[in-house]
Amino acid sequence: MDPRDNDIEFDFFDEEPATTEAQSSQPRVRLPRRGGRIRGPAGPPRTLTPLLRLLALVAIIVAVLVFFGLLLQSCASTSKHDAYKSYMAKVSTIAQSSASDGAQLATDLTTPGVKVSDLASKLDGVAQQERQNVAASERLNPPGQLRTEHEDLVEALQLRVSGVQGLADTFRETASSKATTDAALLAVPAQRLLASDVIWDDLFRGPATAQMKKDGVSGVVAPESNFVTNPSLITEQSMVLVLQRLRGASTSGGTPTGIHGTNIVDTKVLPSGQTLSPGSENTVTATTDLAFVVTIADSGDSQEVGIKVTLTIQKPRGAIVRTQTVDLINPSQSKSVTFKNLGQVPFAQRTTVNVDVAPVPGEHNTANNKAAYPVIFSLG
Repeated sequence: MDPRDNDIEFDFFDEEPATTEAQSSQPRVRLPRRGGRIRGPAGPPRTLTPLLRLLALVAIIVAVLVFFGLLLQSCASTSKHDAYKSYMAKVSTIAQSSASDGAQLATDLTTPGVKVSDLASKLDGVAQQERQNVAASERLNPPGQLRTEHEDLVEALQLRVSGVQGLADTFRETASSKATTDAALLAVPAQRLLASDVIWDDLFRGPATAQMKKDGVSGVVAPESNFVTNPSLITEQSMVLVLQRLRGASTSGGTPTGIHGTNIVDTKVLPSGQTLSPGSENTVTATTDLAFVVTIADSGDSQEVGIKVTLTIQKPRGAIVRTQTVDLINPSQSKSVTFKNLGQVPFAQRTTVNVDVAPVPGEHNTANNKAAYPVIFSLG
């Protein structure tokens, strides 16, 4: 036998090499790569990531909704403010026009020497002006919250039309009458005018102001509109005197009937309250707010209107002259007018302050319509 044959070995019964499963049961150790870095602790489990993303998305959506909500609220607030502002601006124009008509009514009723027929025609014109104000108000589109208040505004203007036209018609109907009950007939439409002012203030202006405050609207004002400038002019007693005066002016030649006249009661200095004496020298401290108050009285038995009162301060280079008007004064009544903004008065020299009340129609005694006060102005 070849000796090499003896070298052949049969390994049928030798142990088999370890299987792959056995090898995999051993833990694998990975060496770090060159230039690499060791990873830190593992992050949160991957199952939380979608939840965090969802929460972030919800937060963004909420923020966007809040932003647009605030934007819409701001736009709505601006729109509401603009609606009130535009409406009140138009109402203000009507209010001023109506108040001017009321002032014109007072002027017409207190015009000296006017005849009944002429007065009725003038009042027709005032009523027509008020009809235009009613029409203008009916064309307005008030904010939804003020629809009731706007209806009251229109009603106030309609009462003014009714009141003025009622006065015109009644004056015309009683022009040839001498009945003492005519004044009561005139007082009825006259009271509608006073009622219109109450409705404007209590049912429109007050509630409208409260509504704007409730809605958070600032800087917008509900306007005033007072039609009756002198409430004493529209009472029944006042209408008795108005008729007496008008009927006197309507007689032949326009000669007033009854006793007519006025007189100066006193003249005072403001702000001191000093009463000037015509029979002795008066030292007056000339302050920056120097003024004179002249009080006159109706010394007759008739109503007087449109009485001019003039105050004159004599000085070397042109006198200071101021004039005021007493619109209406009834028998035994006293009224005052104030003269201010007098300019530079003469200092440290004797001068005279004159007061002159213009005679009223039918006045015969005018001696008590004038007064002269010797005065020295000092700086105090």
